[in-house]
Amino acid sequence: MARPSLIRDPRAVPVMRADDHLPALPPQLLLPPVLRHVFATAPTDWPPELPGDGGGPLAERTPAAAAVLVPLVPREDGLRVLLTRRTDHLRDHAGQISFPGGRVDPGETDPVVTALREAREEVGLDARHVEVIGALPVYTTVTAYRVTPVVALVHPPFELSLDAFEVAEAFEVPLQFLMTPAHHRIHQLDGDAGRRFLSMPWREGEREYFIWGATAAMLRNLYHFLARAQAGAASAPLSFMA
Repeated sequence: MARPSLIRDPRAVPVMRADDHLPALPPQLLLPPVLRHVFATAPTDWPPELPGDGGGPLAERTPAAAAVLVPLVPREDGLRVLLTRRTDHLRDHAGQISFPGGRVDPGETDPVVTALREAREEVGLDARHVEVIGALPVYTTVTAYRVTPVVALVHPPFELSLDAFEVAEAFEVPLQFLMTPAHHRIHQLDGDAGRRFLSMPWREGEREYFIWGATAAMLRNLYHFLARAQAGAASAPLSFMA
């Protein structure tokens, strides 16, 4: 079997379908008090829909622990997800949409500590605005990182100060948009052992933010987790691999 290659231009990979056969999460589920309760009472060992895309050309690397912050910002029109666009000159993941986060530093034993530190370093987010409510299962990337997504409410007002070397911009996307599978597009990489990946393009004015790869997969795992919590584990949504 051919080994998956790194995808240089994800926009050029054909779209198989959108997942509009799956239901959008209802707005009443996407409220801070409800999410607090769901994360506080849900099992900690639930299986993610997408455990990762490891096994690619960098599979021989020793896995490195990492953490990202999944920041949910309460706004008047509902929760929004704070995301970043990485600068174009970076060696890894240049120009991609990502959560604030990075590698675990020596001595850090809690992914929450890593996620908060990285959010402070990358976008200047002060931890006093951050209320951690839970975490998603570890996601293994094609570049051999084992990433823990730390989910948090980020309470306004707050100011950001971007690390100009790493972060080109920070922006927010409505959580309702991201928790609507009709916006989840499945790409098929031709001739690459059937490899698939998700994208969730978000348009704001004339700008398009192409959310894909690990970031889109972790958001899909959040959808999967909340859908299971709503319907019960026995009624879990279908996998996008189906």
